[in-house]
Amino acid sequence: MLDNGNDLINGRIMKPLLRLALPIMATSLVQMAYNLTDLIWIGRVGSRAVAAVGTAGFFTWLGFSLIIMCKIGAQVGVAQAVGRKDNRELRNYARNALQLNFLLSVGYASLLLLTRKALIGFFGITEQPVIDNAINYLTIVSCGIAFMFINPVFSGILNGLGESKTPFLINSTGLVLNIILDPILIFGLGPFPEMGVIGAAMATIFSQFVVTVIFVIVISRNSRELARMKLIRLPSWKYISKIIKLGAPVGLHSALFTLFAMLLARIVAQWGPVPIAIQKVGAHIEAISWMTADGFAAAMATFIGQNYGAGKWDRIRKVYFAGLSSVSVIGLISTTLFVFLAEPIFRIFIPETESIAMGSVYLRILGYSQLFMCIEIASAGAFHGLGRTIPPSLIGILFTGLRVPAALILSRESLLGLKGVWWSISISSYFKGIILIVWFLIILFRKTSWPRPMLTKRLGSRWRFTYLRDKNCLQEKPDV
Repeated sequence: MLDNGNDLINGRIMKPLLRLALPIMATSLVQMAYNLTDLIWIGRVGSRAVAAVGTAGFFTWLGFSLIIMCKIGAQVGVAQAVGRKDNRELRNYARNALQLNFLLSVGYASLLLLTRKALIGFFGITEQPVIDNAINYLTIVSCGIAFMFINPVFSGILNGLGESKTPFLINSTGLVLNIILDPILIFGLGPFPEMGVIGAAMATIFSQFVVTVIFVIVISRNSRELARMKLIRLPSWKYISKIIKLGAPVGLHSALFTLFAMLLARIVAQWGPVPIAIQKVGAHIEAISWMTADGFAAAMATFIGQNYGAGKWDRIRKVYFAGLSSVSVIGLISTTLFVFLAEPIFRIFIPETESIAMGSVYLRILGYSQLFMCIEIASAGAFHGLGRTIPPSLIGILFTGLRVPAALILSRESLLGLKGVWWSISISSYFKGIILIVWFLIILFRKTSWPRPMLTKRLGSRWRFTYLRDKNCLQEKPDV
């Protein structure tokens, strides 16, 4: 195993949780930074170029539902195998997740290439240059999507081992390469011709290819358990089915989340291409806080997964509260930035007056729900560590789906107009965060022995609260 110095089933909690979470957070931000880098440079071309990339990006985003199914299945399976000290099961989860991921990437890329014109046509965009750029971007990305699919799964496997620093360093290498290539290929610097959105797609795909190569080299040389995997052999249905069982609810949630976002984009499109660009850029800005919280959620999934495999429920409770307190800080910081600094933040991406004004409104409205969104994500990570991926997916699908009818109602001109679409997103996050934290606390209350306030009455005394470590054992306190 790669030496990470973390013993997640014994000893302190907050320090190893932070040691595990911070590189995962950074890795998630690196993944998001690929898209942000593209948008920053494409934004210099104009809002219509951003709209083209944003439109095509919905379908790569949709593909991440397949990635996350394999990633979650691998990470949770590997983490629980580590807790049980079962190296054979660890290798089987990793190998079958990679094999399943490769097959899904080939199938999805073929589907995108065959139907790319119809997919872009779904949005009803009327400006032909935007349509052409969107089709070209989707074509290039589809040809290299296998690398975009497999790198998060490599990261998930190493995270499950408790090793999060290595994925961060490898993905950061790809980001640096992408930052260098973007302006060169988009604007045609040096011997390269100006390629616009096609250049952005090519820079991203080549960078992801380099990351894949580095992952293979590092794992084969430094991980004793994973180096013994035999990828050139038939997949095992036993483990494929377990991976699908663990990851499918999360993947379905991700897919439907994207589909609902596409429906919202179609509602937004009636106001023209600029609001589509606003939605794309605004969502990526918000994703900075989302990805930061998701880093803690992934660390909590690994931490809780290993302790669940070891049968340590009291430690699971402590991990949950440590993670929850951390993401709450992230949520409050995000709210402050989005509400009070919306305009200068959005100006970084699209320097057009109309876009800045519209984007500032988007960020402020979304800013009010950041705390609840972070609580939702952390609680989902805790559920994943237990192998219970259905509850957060169920709540996520239900309330994300309700955004569409809410947007149709609130966006009427007699009500809020375009702002109604943004409020439908923000309000749904309130409900998801509150419901998931209550649900997980109920599980902890049933599974662990922790202080419970109970109202008791002793003969000749007043009603008073007595705290119990065990609900079957009454600890009396003398009257004073």
